[in-house]
Amino acid sequence: MSLKDKEWDFVAVLVRDYLLDTTDPYARLVEYGFPSAFVSTLRLTAVSMENARSLVQASRTSIDGELRLLEALSAIDRLAVLPDGERAAEYRDRLRQDRHAHTTEDTFRTCVFESGSEVFIGRGGLRETLRHFVADPEKTVLVVDGDPGSGRSYTYKLLRHVGHHQGFRPARVTLSRTATAEKVIRRLAGFVAFAGAQAPLNPTELNDLLPSIDEAAHWVVGRATAAEGRLWFVLDECDRLDASSDVWDLIGQLALAIYEHTAVRGDQAPRLVLLGYGPTMRQLPYDLHGSVSHDTAHAAEPADLRDFFDQYFHESPPRLPGGARAGEPVIAAFVDAAVREVLRVAPPRDDAEYMRRVGTAAEGAVRVYQSL
Repeated sequence: MSLKDKEWDFVAVLVRDYLLDTTDPYARLVEYGFPSAFVSTLRLTAVSMENARSLVQASRTSIDGELRLLEALSAIDRLAVLPDGERAAEYRDRLRQDRHAHTTEDTFRTCVFESGSEVFIGRGGLRETLRHFVADPEKTVLVVDGDPGSGRSYTYKLLRHVGHHQGFRPARVTLSRTATAEKVIRRLAGFVAFAGAQAPLNPTELNDLLPSIDEAAHWVVGRATAAEGRLWFVLDECDRLDASSDVWDLIGQLALAIYEHTAVRGDQAPRLVLLGYGPTMRQLPYDLHGSVSHDTAHAAEPADLRDFFDQYFHESPPRLPGGARAGEPVIAAFVDAAVREVLRVAPPRDDAEYMRRVGTAAEGAVRVYQSL
């Protein structure tokens, strides 16, 4: 399973204390197996913690990069004998499992993420739409609509999982009736700064009122394109925006700016995902008509739950006494019990929290199963 942000913060401390505790960090990284071409792209200074964060950020652009960093830490003898070294080795082993899954499994069809802490139920149409969206460099905007409670925001879970394996990071801003273009741009700029834009961000550029929404959109898209990692901008709960909000204009300008940067920089430009963006809302600019992918969210039916647990229990079959392999009747019994328990606690299907509650219940069922 992939590491969480707090775990990467711990890795950065280990990098500072054991890998970059030297007057020549470039030579040290090459000594521990980092390619010279990779090392030459790092902006290292005399501040060891900044160097550590820079190395971690650059490594997190791919699963291979993440694993390379943890393997380097695990190879440091004076760290390996300490409790912190055991923790680093545990992280390394988790990333090895993650890379194995990346190379042997269809990550678009995964139903359980993070070793069971998250699940994603159904949405076969979205999975295939996302597969083609990722593969098609001409697609720059993904629009997901659907009724409240159908799982539009739930889409973000799949985006995070697929992004980890496909080399992009979704940056989500949740909208509301009080959202403004300025607030959204500032939030997106914060994500871009964290991703390490090659052109340093100057906070004073946003101190004044936005000169124009068009300029602001190109400003943040340009810096996202120049960042070390690939970003996708995710605007969630678009249907909560006030009809007079200037965020509608910003959405159109962001989509145009991404379209134009993609023509020059290709896949390095960000993409835009609009969750809760229905067909009756403000139409996107005409220039984008061939660059938009659509999906409609539908709340999970009992059949979706059955398919989910059937897939999971076949991928992780029950352990029987003596190590015997569970047959179909045993797996079917587990599926029936799990579906029945999830539906028992599920709220009415028209409840706005339906998919969140169903997902939480399914995660609980998976955890109980893993503890058996």
